[in-house]
Amino acid sequence: MQIEKGIDKIVKTIRMMILDQPGFLGKVASAIGAAGGNIGDIRLVGYGLEYNTRDVTVFVDDDAHLQALLEEVGKVEGVIISDIIDPVLELHKGGKISTKARMAIDSISVMRKVYTPGVAKVCKLIQAKPELAYEYTAICNTVAIVTNGTAILGLGDIGAVPGMPVMEGKAALFDALVGINGVPILIQSKDTEEIVRTVASIAPTFGAIKLEDIKAPECFEIEDRLDAMLDIPVMHDDQHGTAVVVLAALLNASKYVGMQVKNDTVGMVGLGAAGMGISKLLMAYGVRKMLGGDINPNAREIFAKHGGKPVSLSEIMEQSDIVICTTGVPGLIKKEMIRKGQVILALSNPKPEIFPEEARAAGASFAADGRGANNALAFPGLFRGALNARARKINNRMKIAAAKAISACAETGELVPPILDLEMHRKVAEAVERAAFESGVARTRGEEIEET
Repeated sequence: MQIEKGIDKIVKTIRMMILDQPGFLGKVASAIGAAGGNIGDIRLVGYGLEYNTRDVTVFVDDDAHLQALLEEVGKVEGVIISDIIDPVLELHKGGKISTKARMAIDSISVMRKVYTPGVAKVCKLIQAKPELAYEYTAICNTVAIVTNGTAILGLGDIGAVPGMPVMEGKAALFDALVGINGVPILIQSKDTEEIVRTVASIAPTFGAIKLEDIKAPECFEIEDRLDAMLDIPVMHDDQHGTAVVVLAALLNASKYVGMQVKNDTVGMVGLGAAGMGISKLLMAYGVRKMLGGDINPNAREIFAKHGGKPVSLSEIMEQSDIVICTTGVPGLIKKEMIRKGQVILALSNPKPEIFPEEARAAGASFAADGRGANNALAFPGLFRGALNARARKINNRMKIAAAKAISACAETGELVPPILDLEMHRKVAEAVERAAFESGVARTRGEEIEET
């Protein structure tokens, strides 16, 4: 799987004044290397009479490692450290998204067309024929990204406002990868009724609803109720985006080891939002025997209602050909639990239930962790295709089509393609749009949009 360099490291930028003479920048690099740091970008930010100012990005293990590195660099004659910059925080300053006009408003004539009095003509057209909102407004290309912040990835229940940077990130990816307007919607409530009512009330603003980082089991009810109430796609990404990427990875993993996913026994360790979504999609794909385990009895009950068989962890490991873990518990799977020939996907981040190299050493025919199984491989194309089809739903056929398209775009030896592969996202969108029409949830042009 393709792993981003430095993904498990802390990234810092050291701003330093370096004597403008040959060899001094080399001394800085040597000092960083001697302290066990990796160097990223080096950028010249200012000239001086004797010193030049440069930003040097370094990758370190932790704050103690950074401090040791700074001490080593500080010993270099002719070098003055002036600032320590966190490049992650710098990127987030002022937020990552904005609303922009699509045309230049550079004259009174243009202003009168886009605003008053010209806009009244468009309003009256939409009043007479509501489906024209899809043609004359941004509704057709706008997705609400809704959270209450109760299950932020890796952080848990931190609240809606602290979850805003994640929602902005999703919106930024929507724009960069498939040209969709993503609008974060923060709901400061854990009341299922209030969340459903709020989203239903604002739904006419959007072409689709993307639920994000809402904890289980509430997320299941919220999605099901909104999906039934609204005539636009509603998808909880933690369930279904993850499920699509996992199915794509499994399709490739099974090819590498000569297995047939539909005919294999699949064990799901952890039945939260991600685990339940993966299980439901795999069963929709055709997996005949799906085992699952969770410490929560309600989760096991929901799993059974959807056709899975609740069992213990030991039974999953003994009986499953493919084991998928989404528990968030590092080291849960021990080497002695691995059965020879199993496929192991331990997806919890940042530390998996078992490291891939340990699983392979214990006899697994294939093993991977979750560093490449990113929802961003799936959700942009899923929503792009659904919006292009003016779909009423995102159904299993569309999700499976997305998974197959992602799988087909991976290079030989890889489970999934790179997230920034724009051609992959285009192909996913095309496959999803086609599946929407084939499964009867797409609208034909001119078909009236029902008011919600």
